[in-house]
Amino acid sequence: MSSDDVLYNRYLKGDRSAGDELMLRYDNMLIAYLNSFLHNVEDAEDLMIDCFTVILTDKPRIKEGCFKAYLFKVAHHKACRFYKQREKRREVTFSAFEFQQDGVPGVLWQEEKQITAGIAKGLQPEDAILIKERDDALYQCLAGIAPQYREALWLVYGNDLSYEQAAKALGCTKKKINNLINNGKKALRTQLEKEGIKTDHD
Repeated sequence: MSSDDVLYNRYLKGDRSAGDELMLRYDNMLIAYLNSFLHNVEDAEDLMIDCFTVILTDKPRIKEGCFKAYLFKVAHHKACRFYKQREKRREVTFSAFEFQQDGVPGVLWQEEKQITAGIAKGLQPEDAILIKERDDALYQCLAGIAPQYREALWLVYGNDLSYEQAAKALGCTKKKINNLINNGKKALRTQLEKEGIKTDHD
């Protein structure tokens, strides 16, 4: 598999398929990261496309080995800007229960979709339900910790960035990332234990 640097250099030389390959490599990862900010998958998908548009249109000079960190740095800035603009607008949003999908309330439909996806992967229905409940609890607990902790955890554990890459994405030092991760894990552990979920202490 070609490295990010090889693909990006190919794109800069006119190989559009290399840009498509980079986008396919990171699209879902970037959407999950952006959604951790915005709590809206559609907005996250739109911003993911914007992030790649910025890079593939402007063609910035990116240091070797830094493509992933640069991509998440762009995502971080776009997510912060989008969030501030959304807060200023203070648009009225409706409960997910008010939206219907084939006559089923939105939240219930999303739950059914998630469980069905697990079964499609070969899981037993009861196992799919347990995994969904565990994931729901984790996301709920992540939402309960400070945003800076949540973002650092997402970058390092959710998106597999190194501490150095995460520091570049957030524009801070590696030492600060280390502190954010340590404090974030403590905060998340506290939230999980409040939900009755036992954790293994480091």
